[in-house]
Amino acid sequence: MSEVTIGHVIPDFRLPSDEDTIVSPASLKGKTTILYFYPKDDTSGCTKQAIAFSQLHTEFEDENAIVIGVSKDKISSHKKFRAKYDLKLLLLSDFENHVAESFGVWVEKSMYGKKYMGIERSTFVIDTNGVIAQIWRKVKVEAHAEEVLKVVRKLAERV
Repeated sequence: MSEVTIGHVIPDFRLPSDEDTIVSPASLKGKTTILYFYPKDDTSGCTKQAIAFSQLHTEFEDENAIVIGVSKDKISSHKKFRAKYDLKLLLLSDFENHVAESFGVWVEKSMYGKKYMGIERSTFVIDTNGVIAQIWRKVKVEAHAEEVLKVVRKLAERV
């Protein structure tokens, strides 16, 4: 497993979205993209994170930025999750974990002494050319969306 780093072009992928589209790096060109990986739809931390990003939807839009959440949940789960909380972001299904692996976020985790594989909560800011501008790993949800927005605004100033 290789780990992506700041300054590198994002790995190529094609994933289905909850809007019944296929998203790829080529489809994201021209916008700043916040690609965040999260463990599971409709769990407490993941819900707080999705709501926080959604509450800043207009501010991200003002910076020509799009927020996209990625988990291994199926599209049907994403659609329910989005509707239940009126989320203002796109959700992608990485059911086979290929994209999570290519970004280095499919990792061994531990809960109650049991080891298992899962998605490490991580966020990547990708510039308009598909290059990684910022990375957060092992994200703590509290105030994270606001921190990401600050980075996106700084990036927009440079363009």
